[in-house]
Amino acid sequence: MEPSSPSEPTITGDATVAIASSTFAVPATVVAAAPVLFAHGFGQTRAAWQRTAQAVADAGFPAISYDARGHGQSGRNPDALPYTGEQFTDDLIVLAGEMPQPPVLVGASMGGLFGLMAEARWPGLFRALVLVDVTPRWESAGLSRIVAFTSAFAEGFASLEAAADAIAAYLPQRRERKSSQALQELLRQDARSGRWHWHWDGRLLDELVRDSGRHQQALVEAARKVRCPVLLISGGRSDLVSPATIAEFQSLVPHAQHVQLADASHMLAGDDNDAFTQTLLDYLRSVSSRAHHHPTHAVEKIHTGARS
Repeated sequence: MEPSSPSEPTITGDATVAIASSTFAVPATVVAAAPVLFAHGFGQTRAAWQRTAQAVADAGFPAISYDARGHGQSGRNPDALPYTGEQFTDDLIVLAGEMPQPPVLVGASMGGLFGLMAEARWPGLFRALVLVDVTPRWESAGLSRIVAFTSAFAEGFASLEAAADAIAAYLPQRRERKSSQALQELLRQDARSGRWHWHWDGRLLDELVRDSGRHQQALVEAARKVRCPVLLISGGRSDLVSPATIAEFQSLVPHAQHVQLADASHMLAGDDNDAFTQTLLDYLRSVSSRAHHHPTHAVEKIHTGARS
């Protein structure tokens, strides 16, 4: 069977930035099932989903992954426009609305949180939600560790090798170091200094991430409203999600299922991609076998105004 090859269209977000994406088509010999939309975490790009999205498409689930605004190849906010969670949620509503039927959203960390907000604002937007190591409340120590790492290299890296060393120290559980090609998807080289900097807009740390805890109650209320099928996949070694945050989430969304990958950290799909992908495929097949009774997928309304 010939694997699908991703195409890379550019999609307009909420009219302020262009969103870069990759589309994974199912093989011609396979009957397409429910589509899947992949949303990455803070500091990542759509490349984080490459292997999983390819496997999902080859199994019959057409997939789209995208770079969130301010990340990767997607546009940055103009200097006069601060980043807000509402913008990211609006982008997700528009992206899902572009799809021919409600997709299953697979959202890691930040992507999962905006997925909760989008589904609460627009019920029926998603056929199902798969939250990857994220709950409406999280452990502050885990967030502090992420912020400390992402803010520690404001001057960039002298070389790709130096960047690989820093990432390896941050992710000691990974068996393989980042290749030069993989690093060039995460970093951008300054033409004048030659130094390598993260691919994401540095403004995101102060405008979106550092005080994200103030949005936790809104996320709790959003979770209460979610009625679509939900799967939480957590990492047994995560320092962001804990038994306490999982228990609260299950009380907010009683119909949610939970699977834990014992050896994975918060960077779950990267730590154990095979186990993660198999867990996701099992769930996609389960969701696809159920009758689907979502409200009409109101693409026209989404296009004319993402905020409801």
